[in-house]
Amino acid sequence: MGIRSLEKMLEISSFFLQKSQIGQNRAQSATELLQELNNEVSGNFVEESPEKLLDNDPSFFNRFNLVVATQLPESTLLRLAELLWNSNIPLLVCRTYGLVGYMRVIIKEHTVVESHPDNTLEDLRLDKPFPELREHIQSYDLDHMDRKDHSHTPWIVIVAKYLTKWFHEKSDQLPKSYKEKEAFRQLIRQGILKNENGTPEDEENFEEAIKNVNTALNTTEIPRCIEEIFNDDCCINLTEQSPSFWILARAVKEFVANEGQGSLPVRGTIPDMIADSTKFIKLQNVYREKAKKDIAAVGNHAAKLLQSLGKAPESISERELKLFCSNSAFLRVVRCRSLSEEYGLNTFNKDEIISHMDNPDSELVLYLMLRAVDRFYKQHGRYPGVYNYQVEDDIGKLKSCLTGFLQEHGLSVVVKDDYVHEFCRYGAAEPHAIAAFMGGAAAQEVIKVITGQFVIFNNTYIYSGMSQTSATFQL
Repeated sequence: MGIRSLEKMLEISSFFLQKSQIGQNRAQSATELLQELNNEVSGNFVEESPEKLLDNDPSFFNRFNLVVATQLPESTLLRLAELLWNSNIPLLVCRTYGLVGYMRVIIKEHTVVESHPDNTLEDLRLDKPFPELREHIQSYDLDHMDRKDHSHTPWIVIVAKYLTKWFHEKSDQLPKSYKEKEAFRQLIRQGILKNENGTPEDEENFEEAIKNVNTALNTTEIPRCIEEIFNDDCCINLTEQSPSFWILARAVKEFVANEGQGSLPVRGTIPDMIADSTKFIKLQNVYREKAKKDIAAVGNHAAKLLQSLGKAPESISERELKLFCSNSAFLRVVRCRSLSEEYGLNTFNKDEIISHMDNPDSELVLYLMLRAVDRFYKQHGRYPGVYNYQVEDDIGKLKSCLTGFLQEHGLSVVVKDDYVHEFCRYGAAEPHAIAAFMGGAAAQEVIKVITGQFVIFNNTYIYSGMSQTSATFQL
């Protein structure tokens, strides 16, 4: 969307544009070339400026489930952001300015079920074994097994058996310190079978158990972020308008307080391990059946909640219920501030800015400079240093804009003159490399919002092409 002349744009930027297209509509030209990247994707353009659409047809923006705004002047951006905020439509602001990239996510509430966290621990419940797991573990007698069965016992069972021995002989607490875990590992080593010469046999499953001591002995507890979700007003006070996320969150909360006895639903998965097929499948089924039982219990709570809200039972599908329960430890809720709050003199996040300005080269300096160039644009109707002959004269003007912005917001911070000079030399250019990087990053955030998978940043992302670093801030 946009009608900006290509002749002016090609003097400072030519991302997905060609000289032969000078004089044509920029949106049309970019759309044609972008569609060549993927035949399966369709695109369209509107030969109207965002300003005119906001003036004459603001409802145009309500047809989208997400809007991406790029390179918009501050005044236009604020109007668009306010419109979308009131319509509860997510907005992603994306900007390239010289060697600086900027993104801002504006969304009232974004809930995530499949957050895909890195380095998650398995949900084994060895510190709090449920009855079915305890019964299964007790069915193994490591002291009276033949060599084949002994060497093919799943490591989870081995750790659980020796954990019981630890509780009886050593302590009533899980091994926590390095010294305690080493003692526990030694306890497991003593269980390795020995040959007639007294030499330990090569039992890989026991070595696997020793290797997994650190991760297997984690405490079963509810993460703090999940506790916060349970205590959220949206979870406590459900209404007919409550999304399924909050209804299911409340159902899980009810489960924790009742059937779960203080724990979340069992995830129902175990890692691959050295074991014969029969033993592995039996152990796997113990966890799977417990997970099914927990899902059914959560489903019963959800059904009662739906009934009390006057909603149909089928409004939450079985698939959605299963997915929610298996990811109940990884739920996330992201709430961003509106752009008007960020820009308001009485509501801007002063503390966040000051806390990051101990480093004179913090990425937040680039944010302050972007605000300064927007102030420059507002006063002069153009960006600083667009033409070479303007650079020297604009340095003083931009510095004045920066000083005015800092004083107006009561920010007693120092920005090095080097940054003022650099932003004047940028001339509001959109270099290919920076634009491509920011486009890729923006596309990832769009996919996160639309699919509800992975966690979006909250709420401002700054990329420095000079230092090849980036940072996020809650502004």
